[in-house]
Amino acid sequence: MLYIFSGDDIKNKNLAYEKFLKSVPASTEHFLISRNDFNPFQIESLYSGSSLFFASSVTIFQNILEYEETRYFIFSRLQFMAESANSFIFLEGKFNKPILEAFKKVNAKINVFELPKEKKEKFDNFMVANAFAQKDKLNLWIYFRQAVDKGVVMEELIGVLFWKIKDMILKKDFRKFSLVELQTSISCLSYLLPKVRKEGKDAESAFEQFLLEAF
Repeated sequence: MLYIFSGDDIKNKNLAYEKFLKSVPASTEHFLISRNDFNPFQIESLYSGSSLFFASSVTIFQNILEYEETRYFIFSRLQFMAESANSFIFLEGKFNKPILEAFKKVNAKINVFELPKEKKEKFDNFMVANAFAQKDKLNLWIYFRQAVDKGVVMEELIGVLFWKIKDMILKKDFRKFSLVELQTSISCLSYLLPKVRKEGKDAESAFEQFLLEAF
């Protein structure tokens, strides 16, 4: 029989693996095989039948499927291992889909333990635009740095701020800025990215400088 314990959640994977080992009868012989002591002849003898020295065995393969030479041999013998009266355990890292499919075809008991994918909180780009509209220099810089830390690209931030200033001009919202100031800002934003790219400068630094000097 074949058993798989794989994934990058090492803690839970090892707990499940250790729990499984405790369920194996004490009289069962254990073999631990890594790449360094991988012996094809020994493996063939383990799935072929019972030994003169023990009635049953469990063989634990540790991180051998990441290597092409050992993976090829194992895949060519999977069906024999699956049909064997002895057990074979694969304690591995993350598997790709083809490897999992190969084990599924021989009805292996597959246990995958993966860490949850990090959920990145989406940043509200309008926080930067609204702070600009309020001439709130402190929060403008704080929100800008938060956006950068969360991986927001400069094109997104500049696009939202451009839209905000244009909306203020159309609505004749001159409470904080004059029409000339808004027109100057929107003109600078229009050329900011093309200019820095042409000059080989850093877009983040250029946009940050624009925000700090805007008012």
